[in-house]
Amino acid sequence: MAKLHFHYSTMNAGKSTLLLQAAHNYRERGMDVFLLTARLDTRAGPGRIGSRIGLGQAAETFGPEDDLFTCIAQAAAQPLACIFVDEAQFLTEAQVWQLARVVDDLHLPVMAYGLRVDFRGKLFPGSAALLALADTLREVRTICHCGRKATMVIRQDAAGRAATEGDQVQIGGNETYVSLCRKHWRDATGDPVSPASA
Repeated sequence: MAKLHFHYSTMNAGKSTLLLQAAHNYRERGMDVFLLTARLDTRAGPGRIGSRIGLGQAAETFGPEDDLFTCIAQAAAQPLACIFVDEAQFLTEAQVWQLARVVDDLHLPVMAYGLRVDFRGKLFPGSAALLALADTLREVRTICHCGRKATMVIRQDAAGRAATEGDQVQIGGNETYVSLCRKHWRDATGDPVSPASA
């Protein structure tokens, strides 16, 4: 039975690597897959999913205006075994519902990979919708510099200071974002959600 899967984590946990490995496994067995990634993230190149360890694959892109159900239904005119979505935090709530329709109406499994929270500790809209609608949730783990599980991420400026304000979306990699445990995120951000500041 097809399901909507959400694999979530912080930055640098290997989500894109896992996606590319899973897609390779399908193709190795002679099954076609459909890859999607956010149009605004061009770090690996336009229309490309890339990992920090050097793996990469061409993909279709999506923006907030795209109807993913229609896009995937057209692609499924040729048999597909699975749909893979990278940078799923950039999906709109409507697009997550469209992916749920892909599962329910086209009977195709959808594997979405993305961040859970932004640098302020707030859910991305796409991630919030996936947490609500996905049939299965899987946390992809990475660690803080202290060795604890990293669940948060800071955005740092050129001097290495943690930002606490700004646009939710700013594309960047290791030069911009650092994954931390909650305690060290609170230390780095000045505990912006403590009772004293609420």
